[in-house]
Amino acid sequence: MKQRSITTEFAKGIVRDNPVFVQVLGMCPTLAVTTSVINGVGMGLATTFVLVFSALFASVLKGIVPNQVRIPVYAVVIATFVTIADLVLKAYFPPLSASLGPYVPLIVVNCIIMGRVEAFATRNRPGVSIIDALGMGAGFTLSLMVLGAIREILGSGSLFGIGLLGAGFTPLVVMILPPGAFLTLGILMAIFNALKAKSDPVLIRT
Repeated sequence: MKQRSITTEFAKGIVRDNPVFVQVLGMCPTLAVTTSVINGVGMGLATTFVLVFSALFASVLKGIVPNQVRIPVYAVVIATFVTIADLVLKAYFPPLSASLGPYVPLIVVNCIIMGRVEAFATRNRPGVSIIDALGMGAGFTLSLMVLGAIREILGSGSLFGIGLLGAGFTPLVVMILPPGAFLTLGILMAIFNALKAKSDPVLIRT
């Protein structure tokens, strides 16, 4: 695989096919856990871990698994790596695990995971599938970080738990509530897609 192709495969998950701002996938954790940057990082990395290893196994097993049972088999593979991610978070990062709550186990039904496994990993070589998964994971993680940063700064006056705006700042409590999540996501999606269309109008039409 040429270097340019590797870069293209990786970058598409961040810009052209961004799972949050373009494909509008994984909305449940995107809206629920992004009350802070650290939550966004934790959820993004956990999802990326599951995505990469699920894509790898799906790509390797695609010629072995009968077509009639492929979905249940891939679901078991995904659930296995979700369980690993959940146990690691509980063992080594208990406060983060508690903040993310049930949304780590729910990675099992995240459309990003099964979508990339079914649409890409089962049709490509393991190396390409890993690059694609890493790009999608990076795009998802960065989206959650940006969303979490805005909501944490405006809703709590802090970033990564460190106060930024001083004692005189009056937090916009709505930003850490569901309406704030929807409002921030909508504005970011509009900005992201407007910039993408401006930089490549042909791409946005296709």
